[in-house]
Amino acid sequence: MRARVAMLIGALLWLPLVSANEDNDESNENYETGWAGTKCSPPEMALDGNSVASSSTDYSKVMEVMFQGAIGPLGERRLCKIKCINGEWVGPLCQVKSGGGKYHPLFRSCHFGALPPQLLVMYKNVSIVADTRLPFPDGAQVSVRCRELGVYKLLGESSLTCQNGVWSHEVPNCIPTTLLTNFTDDAPPTVLVRVPAGSASVEPDGELAVFPGSIVHLECVFARKLGNPEWSWSSSFRQYLTGWAISAEERDWKYRLSIYYSKPQDSGAFTCTTPHGLTNSVTINVVAIHCAPLEVDDPHVTARVEGSRLGHTAVFQCPTGFVLNGTANLTCHATGKWSGPPPSCTPVRCPRLRDIGDPHLELIEQNTSYLGRAYYRCRWGYRLTGPPGLECGSDGRWIGDIPRCQPVHCPPPLPPANGRILEAGGRALSDGRYAVGSAVQFGCSDSHQLMGEPTIVCTENGFWSHKAPLCKPRCPYPGDPENGRIAPLKFYYEPGDHVKVTCNPGFVIRERTATSRPTCRPDGSWSEQIPSCVDYTQV
Repeated sequence: MRARVAMLIGALLWLPLVSANEDNDESNENYETGWAGTKCSPPEMALDGNSVASSSTDYSKVMEVMFQGAIGPLGERRLCKIKCINGEWVGPLCQVKSGGGKYHPLFRSCHFGALPPQLLVMYKNVSIVADTRLPFPDGAQVSVRCRELGVYKLLGESSLTCQNGVWSHEVPNCIPTTLLTNFTDDAPPTVLVRVPAGSASVEPDGELAVFPGSIVHLECVFARKLGNPEWSWSSSFRQYLTGWAISAEERDWKYRLSIYYSKPQDSGAFTCTTPHGLTNSVTINVVAIHCAPLEVDDPHVTARVEGSRLGHTAVFQCPTGFVLNGTANLTCHATGKWSGPPPSCTPVRCPRLRDIGDPHLELIEQNTSYLGRAYYRCRWGYRLTGPPGLECGSDGRWIGDIPRCQPVHCPPPLPPANGRILEAGGRALSDGRYAVGSAVQFGCSDSHQLMGEPTIVCTENGFWSHKAPLCKPRCPYPGDPENGRIAPLKFYYEPGDHVKVTCNPGFVIRERTATSRPTCRPDGSWSEQIPSCVDYTQV
């Protein structure tokens, strides 16, 4: 526990209270033994960069300094102290509610690194803008979820506990779903929530709380041409209506589950599964909850409150020249509390983002107001690495890292059996891959016919526009014999096809070939020559 006090106290100090050793919970003998050797110099404590050591206090006669410490990201106050032992300030030690008023050493706090903008951290039902500067005390439990319910899928544990400076699990990620990946079948399905009648709210843990009697539509976003997804649910209360949406603009990409006039027995997990086995779920809890009326103290804030029932919202606005310091939309949650306190209006803005020098990266949108977002995209032929956007934080700084662009390439195309690549309209890389827009043309060997697209193009998603074609064996049209004709007459013949020769009047097939039936072989060649027709007088 011995360390320079400035390193330990700077983040904790509120108002220092200097005291002698009266009312100590440890024996005077221990203090006198530790203090008798050497006296301590004024403690190097600071608040907001300013020293708080009193210039009028003779610290050579002080054995301990007591102060109010702000612990954790919400500034929870605890009574703390440091002690002078053998000429050094030692501590801090702080009171713990469950410790009977005794002082205990502080274990190491936990911190978050840079988090993706889609991830939301909740601590004691309060949304935390987490960065490397916010300490979470030992034993703190936080819940994490993706900001947009059903649009991202959480990969990892949703609950983390601080254990002496280390989180109990790795920080999870948010995986984009089909709505963000252009309906690719290798992404989990997006689940959109619609409440056409009644009210609902997304809880801090990601659960959807629904007021009884509401109508809820869960829409699984998936390309219908790729197959039918399936809905399943954990509730055994009743069966639910499922099927593709009816409207023309939705029926090819929304597979819907409907809950009509919800009841508490409908509570449970509802899961959509794609034909490839990828899933996304929404957990529903049907409860009848009302919140207390909201009280707004800031005269600059205007509010429009829908009501105080579960799922009802309150929308706040500031006049021109001000931005919200807090959350613009509050929702009545299943805890019976609003999702946060009413915000205030402050003139905080994030600086405008500048060109970062990447010629392939484009800034397509930016809102410099609080909670505003900036979105990037890559030029054609490139894709983003990392989250596509940043968020303007409450401290006037952008949250997140600016993404980068990497070129999109298609894998080397394989020529078909009995075929080859005739021409490549684009530069192939050293490993055989092709850039977006490159075209490859195929051809077949003799006695083979191309089946499929003769030319394929590398698309901007990194896949070829079509599969490579096939080369199937075909026998060519052998031509009619002189003074005769063949049947059947085709442009080409498949293996196993036979032809028969018929001679014109006055002409016949020689006797030794009269029963000949040339056959198309599997290698694309004829089994024998086409028999000829000769004058019957020559037979």
